[in-house]
Amino acid sequence: MDRSAPDKPLTVPALAEARAAGRRLAMLTAYDAGFARVLDANGTDIVLVGDSLGMVVQGHASTLPVDVDAMAYHVAAVARGLRRALLLADLPFQADATPERALDAATRLLQTGAGMVKLEGAGPHKLAAIRFLSAREIPVCAHLGLTPQSVLRFGGYKVQGREAAAAAQLRADALAVAEAGAALLVLECVPSALAGQITRASPVPTIGIGAGPHCDGQVLVLHDMLGLDSGHRRPKFVKDFLETGGSVAGAVRAYVAAVREGSFPGPGHAYD
Repeated sequence: MDRSAPDKPLTVPALAEARAAGRRLAMLTAYDAGFARVLDANGTDIVLVGDSLGMVVQGHASTLPVDVDAMAYHVAAVARGLRRALLLADLPFQADATPERALDAATRLLQTGAGMVKLEGAGPHKLAAIRFLSAREIPVCAHLGLTPQSVLRFGGYKVQGREAAAAAQLRADALAVAEAGAALLVLECVPSALAGQITRASPVPTIGIGAGPHCDGQVLVLHDMLGLDSGHRRPKFVKDFLETGGSVAGAVRAYVAAVREGSFPGPGHAYD
C-alpha cells in the first residue's frame, strides 16, 4: 500500500486540495474489478474508466464504437474494486451531443459508481453540457488537446497546439471549461511548454498525458503502463513500468512514485 496516498476516499474537492499542497495526482485507467483493486491498493488517486476500452478491451480501431451501455458495465465492475480512489468515467462519443443527453448518460454512470464524468472538447455545445451538468451537482472533468473522439476530424492521432493560433485557442478553451464548471482538466498530446502555460493559468488542476511534466498530475492507459500490446502504435509518451516494477502491483507503485516525485514524464515522453 502506498502510504503517501491518503487512506480516506478521494473526493472532488480533494483534487484542488492536492494541487494547493503541491501533491501530484496519479491516474490510471481500469476496466474491471480485479485491476481496480490493484490500482486502489497501490496508491492510484484517480481511476478512469475510459472509452479507451473500445481499443484496448474491445479491439476497435478507435473509441467511437463505445456506447453508454458499455461504459456503464465497466464502471460498475471497476466501482466494485475501489475503496479509496476517485472513479472517473468518460462520456462516450455523442453522449454529450446535447445537455439533456449528457445528463442522462452522466446520471447513469454516477448511479453505477462513478464519482465524476469526463467529456472531450470545448465547443459551444460542450460548454453548455458542462454548465448543465455542473448546475445539477454532477462533477465534470474536461479534456482538451488531442481528443480521441475527434480523430476523424483531426485525420489521426496528432499533437495539438503547435501553431500559435491553435495554442491560443487551447489556452482560451482551458479557461472556458473551468468557467463553465469543470473541476479537473485533462490535457492530451500538447507541447510541454503550452501545457505548463495552461496549468499555471488554470483555476482547476490539470492532468497530462503526452503533455510533459508541468501538469498537476499524469494519466496513462493501464495497458500502456504495463507494456502490453494493445494492437495499436505505442505513443511517445508511454513508459513500461512493469519492466522495472516486477509485478502488476509493483508497476503501479513505480508509476505512482514516478508521478509524485516528478521523474515521469521525462524529456523522452514529451512533445516540443
